[in-house]
Amino acid sequence: MQSLWMLFASFVFSLMGVCVKLASATSSTAEIVMCRGAVGMIMMYAMVRMGDRSLHTRFPRQHAWRGFVGVTALWLWFFAITRLPLATAMTLNYMAPIWIASIVFTLGWWHRQRHFEWGLAVAIVASFAGVALLLKPTIHADQWLGGVVALISGFLSALAYLQVRKLGQLGEPEYRVVFYFSAAGVFGGLLSGVIDSYLSTGQVRLLHSLSAYDFLLLISIGVTATIAQIAMTRAYRLGKMLVTANLQYSGIVFSSVWGILIWGDHIDVTGWMGIAIILVSGIAATFYNARSSTPKKI
Repeated sequence: MQSLWMLFASFVFSLMGVCVKLASATSSTAEIVMCRGAVGMIMMYAMVRMGDRSLHTRFPRQHAWRGFVGVTALWLWFFAITRLPLATAMTLNYMAPIWIASIVFTLGWWHRQRHFEWGLAVAIVASFAGVALLLKPTIHADQWLGGVVALISGFLSALAYLQVRKLGQLGEPEYRVVFYFSAAGVFGGLLSGVIDSYLSTGQVRLLHSLSAYDFLLLISIGVTATIAQIAMTRAYRLGKMLVTANLQYSGIVFSSVWGILIWGDHIDVTGWMGIAIILVSGIAATFYNARSSTPKKI
């Protein structure tokens, strides 16, 4: 099951989330995004050099679009986190698989393609319901801006995932897709860091003084993000899109477990029900995909 690469990616993304939460106490968002991208570029360049591969691409516009929507989605999500309760921001951001299913359905209808994986679409909706039960999102009247931004972030994330799949179908290898996205992250982090530091202090500062602990966290963010990006890119390139999108919800489960183990978070009965729904939905979608992909004997 090639889509199970998404399960591995979600696990590693959850490790990255732990590092981001720890690093955010001392490092700015711009620093985190910039260092994450820089480590990814270094790792991918080393892979290219060792494997006698090439970073030359015939699809610069497609990479530019993937980088733009991906980095923009990331920044909008960070903005939403500052305006909304964390649970609400995460839930709205995790609407990306719902958006993917909607886009696939709309494109299929537009091109008059009758075949649509309704079983997988139902699994995605069920997983989102499980996320809502686990995170229990709430929003107040004065938080509408953050809610709209989070929704846009989720939609842009869906466009980024669809572009990842398109690049894979065009024949772009994972290392090249991850390298150029990392480069977009470095550019976005540098630009926002320069603007933010100049507006706040009147001077341009890219990084504050880092302790060994801060440096280790930033490196860990870059390493885990790069590994997860490679696995995610492979999942969207080789696996069935809606199955891969649904397995993305497993990241919420992994993150919840880390919250219990590291920060002593408490999950009530409703939350455990949500986790169960996410797990069952992921298993059902994978089983459904395996069954529908098995050639029938005549």
